[in-house]
Amino acid sequence: MITVSNLGMQFGGQWLFQHVDLQFLPGNCYGIIGANGAGKSTFLRILTGELDSTTGSIDIDPTKRVSVLKQNQNAYDDYTVMDTVIMGNQHLYDVMKEKDAIYEKPDFTDEDGLRAADLEAEFAELGGWEAESDASRLLQGLGIGTELHYDQMASVDPRLKVKVLLAQALFGNPDIVMLDEPTNNLDIEAINWLEDFLLDFPGMVIAVSHDRHFLNTVCTHTVDIDYGKIKMYVGNYDFWYESSQMVQAMIRNKNKKNQEKIEELQLFIQRFSANKAKAKQATARRKLLDKLSVEEMPSSTRRYPFVGFQQERELGKDVLTVKDVSVTVDGVKLLDKVYFSVGRTDKIAFVGENELAQTALFKILMGELEPEEGSVKWGVSTIRSYLPKDNSPYFEGNEEELVDWLRQYSAKKDDVYLRGFLGRMLFSNEDVFKHVNVLSGGEKVRCMLSKMMLSGANVLLLDQPTNHLDMESIQAVNKGLEAFQGVVLLASHDHELLTSTCNRVIAFQPDGTIVDRYGTYDDYLNWLAEQKKD
Repeated sequence: MITVSNLGMQFGGQWLFQHVDLQFLPGNCYGIIGANGAGKSTFLRILTGELDSTTGSIDIDPTKRVSVLKQNQNAYDDYTVMDTVIMGNQHLYDVMKEKDAIYEKPDFTDEDGLRAADLEAEFAELGGWEAESDASRLLQGLGIGTELHYDQMASVDPRLKVKVLLAQALFGNPDIVMLDEPTNNLDIEAINWLEDFLLDFPGMVIAVSHDRHFLNTVCTHTVDIDYGKIKMYVGNYDFWYESSQMVQAMIRNKNKKNQEKIEELQLFIQRFSANKAKAKQATARRKLLDKLSVEEMPSSTRRYPFVGFQQERELGKDVLTVKDVSVTVDGVKLLDKVYFSVGRTDKIAFVGENELAQTALFKILMGELEPEEGSVKWGVSTIRSYLPKDNSPYFEGNEEELVDWLRQYSAKKDDVYLRGFLGRMLFSNEDVFKHVNVLSGGEKVRCMLSKMMLSGANVLLLDQPTNHLDMESIQAVNKGLEAFQGVVLLASHDHELLTSTCNRVIAFQPDGTIVDRYGTYDDYLNWLAEQKKD
């Protein structure tokens, strides 16, 4: 159990949150949500003991082992992948290393023998003999092959380091696991494995995440940070979201009814207060009016941008034909005679571990990369707009103000229109004068989405569009793509986005080929599971 009592955190004289009283119970999975800057990671760091709170206390049973997902990918560069994972149980690792050091001593004494015997007993009690096999299972489940298990962390691809650190956090059956954005930079298969692992995990899990599918799949409770408070609700993210929307609607309806009643009473008082016969009744109504108040809606820190794509012209019959396209980058065959055609009702999910192949295909489709062989033919009616994974060329070294940057992509050039448009994308009056080269990652993505919305495109190509976005912006993108009437080519790690948006899946294989399946992303995953059984 974790007990949070009267917790408060203050920065620069402002309370991030205060008067927090919560209990976290064993066997449950808690998803921490909130707008950017609300204090999700701060709250988790307080729970882990990394950060001291301004007020209040955290009480964690000292007999329970707490494991935390580390964020510094380079902290273990001097260790092997296997050792890094086993260090998830630091006490076990220390016992193992001390034991091994004793056996390596050239002048082994009787005293060393006694100490080694004690360590052997403790090592066995801690599950040391199964440690490497347990660590290997975790690594393989996350997609790290056995050939890498004894490599130095310094030589490991940064994308794989994330998985190693996640395996570390899960290693050794901890009682409590605390995870900050555990699905970041994970491929879909690794995310699915993690979800299955946590569903079977008997201990307590506390996770900060923007991944709606992950939260819906694993969480038993939702911890919402908003209004400077932290509240806990039973149920997953969708249950919390639908419930919160219902409460907001009830408040609005109540306000509306109260306002109507107030107006009715005010009118009655105005009409009859001068009439002696009605004076008594008017006085009674005035007293009733004094008791009525319109409940003020709480001002949430959550802000939802408007994402809506309108096509300038309807698509014709011919949209896109990709014929026998091949490309090799740095000696690796990314695409090998890839062939597919796109219809005007297609919304296609690009999935698979080979993300470099996905990005290469996007670049070929946009004319930024020439294939070694094959051809790409766009229909004459198509208008394309592209959101690349790496948007830095649009911003680096560019000292234009945001409103001027956007002006070049808009048919309407006046400031009033552009500032209004940017306002809907959550850029305030002051923000529109920012130089675009100093924008945050999330702000740059919202700029690229604005550019796409102004294009009037009927074909949208998006390579990891949810990178750097908060949950509210992801939901807005989701709704915008669902409502869009044109063609969508979408590469994403967001399970919910793929499932709700796409009606076709193209999966990129390690050998450069593709698998092309019609149906939802969930349909594809079910088909894939059946294939693996066979």
